[in-house]
Amino acid sequence: MSNSTLIYKCPCCDAGLIFDPDTASFKCEFCLSTFTEQELESTEAGKKAREAEGTSDSFCSHMNEYHCPSCGAQILTDESTAADFCYFCHNPVVLFGKLSGALAPSKIIPFKYSKNEAMAKFEEFAKQSRFAPSDFKSKAHIEKIQGVYFPFWVTDALTDSSIKARATKVRRWYSGDYRYTETSFYDVLRRANISFDDIVNSAFLGADKEMLEGILPFPQDAYLDFNMSYLSGFSAKKRDIERADLAEHFKKQLATYSNSLLRAKINGYTTVNVKESGYKILKSHWDYSLLPVWILTYRNKRGKVFTFAMNGYTGKIYGERPLSAKKVAISSGLTGFLAGLITFLGGLLLL
Repeated sequence: MSNSTLIYKCPCCDAGLIFDPDTASFKCEFCLSTFTEQELESTEAGKKAREAEGTSDSFCSHMNEYHCPSCGAQILTDESTAADFCYFCHNPVVLFGKLSGALAPSKIIPFKYSKNEAMAKFEEFAKQSRFAPSDFKSKAHIEKIQGVYFPFWVTDALTDSSIKARATKVRRWYSGDYRYTETSFYDVLRRANISFDDIVNSAFLGADKEMLEGILPFPQDAYLDFNMSYLSGFSAKKRDIERADLAEHFKKQLATYSNSLLRAKINGYTTVNVKESGYKILKSHWDYSLLPVWILTYRNKRGKVFTFAMNGYTGKIYGERPLSAKKVAISSGLTGFLAGLITFLGGLLLL
């Protein structure tokens, strides 16, 4: 093994180890031995990983970057992972070389759902659409599911937030033949220090942003300090959005969340009209994190690609189910035929 590679070997048989979500341990598929993270750290590969902890150069030197010539997707894999097709467009991928840049994550959430469990979830998801193409529901297709760590920026922030509003209280009553209305006006101020935990934003560009937002959230207590051993047997997506690129979007998020929380604290008025709002970030903390996602893509006969994602920790699925034009046409024709038959029979009964 080259000095530039890092493969976690089984201490019993020297075969490669992969992370097993079912047992949250590292498993040898050759001799079926299992090891905890603590046991793995005592191996030679574990010692090398610990020495490299937190260094971007070391992280990059142990990862390969695959480049899809068709859709341009860039995928990171560890030295023990073989990639033979792009999970976005199903085209072959080629080895592009070693990584460069400060890409080492600080946090990671390991996969909780195994491949078999993910396949079962997707099979259930596919069966919910009776108009989906048959090959979409096939076992051969679902077996192509891929476990991928996607890059996110996870941010905590403490803000000094406030809103000013003009509110009214309206009172109505009758006295004799007269109806009276009294409107009182109030200037309302709400101000508070608000702490936000785990605001999650995708760390890459492209159409996948909506997909990944669809499988959020991830539990706060699931985040662990990054350890390269969790990547064994999986792929990872390369980030292409830096922290500075998200600054304006993050400010809008804080403004929206702050206003919503403070507005909810203004009660007991007939009308409330927010006139002014603002916030100041007292402190913030950003973690570049890799989060687990099971990915499955499907290309229909017209060449359109459908991408499905499942939260690798909670099991939440997001994706648009494809429709079979043939099945829809048959169903529509059958529905029309039955409607016509009912109308005809109804006419006979009236004769």
